Amino acid sequence: MAPFHSTTTEGVAELVIDRPPVNALDSAGWLALAAEIDRLAADDAVRVIVIRGEGRGFCAGVDIKELAAHPDRIVPVNAGNYATFRAVHRALKPVIVAVHGFVLGGGIGICGAADIIVAAPCASFGVPEIDRGAMGGGAHLQRMFPVQKVRHMYFTGESIDAAEAYRLGAVERIVPLEELRETALAMARTIASKSPAMVRLAKEALNGVEDGNLEDKYRWEQGFTLQAYQTADSTETRQAFVEKREARFDAGPKA
Repeated sequence: MAPFHSTTTEGVAELVIDRPPVNALDSAGWLALAAEIDRLAADDAVRVIVIRGEGRGFCAGVDIKELAAHPDRIVPVNAGNYATFRAVHRALKPVIVAVHGFVLGGGIGICGAADIIVAAPCASFGVPEIDRGAMGGGAHLQRMFPVQKVRHMYFTGESIDAAEAYRLGAVERIVPLEELRETALAMARTIASKSPAMVRLAKEALNGVEDGNLEDKYRWEQGFTLQAYQTADSTETRQAFVEKREARFDAGPKA
């Protein structure tokens, strides 16, 4: 069963991530999600895509338990993450993300690749990769927040709340949780009422004037993720996460 479902109404595609308990996707799930976003982007009946999550939060990123059991799957996980974020960013249709609860790891990638973010007050944004033995997410986080804020979040693993994300300009609007879905859909319907040709050109033009290539930047990061997974510290962080204990590190870096 796919960890998401989608429907299209009046030009607006609604893609809902739904994989309890925390919407963390395994390697197959990420690849399937990328394929679904590509399918929606290619569908002439779709003019705008809205992505949201069911349950306790938007998306907790990758399934750490899968990687703890199968470290070799870091390659397909990386591929699925890259394909998903690329699909969101490069889709020549606007993508609105409606978030609540935790927005972590791959959830940050989706938000950072998107065009507009709407959040509930309970939303929190973070990249806990440093505590999971991985890298990645910096390129997309830097599309949302200033450089020094990104570095603090990256080095500490600490999250920021919706109010701070709004203050820093990443979030377009904060609305009560019960209004989140309808707010995102209403925004999407407004955009869907515009000329599809003009909106397509606008998306392509805006992508083209961005500073640097987002996909190339993320690919660079992924090389460090693979390098990180080859260290003993990375193995220890994943095992500690699965065993629900504090990670233990020896003094000094490991090759």
